[in-house]
Amino acid sequence: MIEQPAYTGFGFSDEEWGLLVGLPQSVLAAAAAAESDGTRRTMAENAAGLETIAAGRESASPLVAAVAGEIVSRVGDPEAGEELPVITPDDPQAMIEDVLGRAGQASVLLSSKIDEGQAGAYRHWLVEIAEQVVGAAATGGILGLGGDVVSDSERRFRDRLAHVLND
Repeated sequence: MIEQPAYTGFGFSDEEWGLLVGLPQSVLAAAAAAESDGTRRTMAENAAGLETIAAGRESASPLVAAVAGEIVSRVGDPEAGEELPVITPDDPQAMIEDVLGRAGQASVLLSSKIDEGQAGAYRHWLVEIAEQVVGAAATGGILGLGGDVVSDSERRFRDRLAHVLND
């Protein structure tokens, strides 16, 4: 007997599942790109985002747990010392707009396919990923001292994401 992919149990197509599985990492990358803070700070942001994604495996939401499990199986487990490569987009604003557009598509998809509890848990998880990333490393300051924990551009991304997702 051939085992069915996890997403079929939720009623998603392969393409829809790809959107839902790809979005958390995209949110992480966009949140990190919202403010250019240098490689060390971006690495800290990536680590915080990956930890938040991985923590989703323990979610009470079967959808969040399944998506998080698939992401960790693809990119690695931070508990095993895995790290994401630092992504520096050529056009951070275009990347952010793309991620917000896909978040809006995912929100509509979730509303049409699953109950509001599952949809809300996934939306909230995406905002939590952004929240953890933007709060992971202070921006500005001198030699890592001082600066803003969350810059205006990071706050703007997080708030726009929450608005698009209605979370």
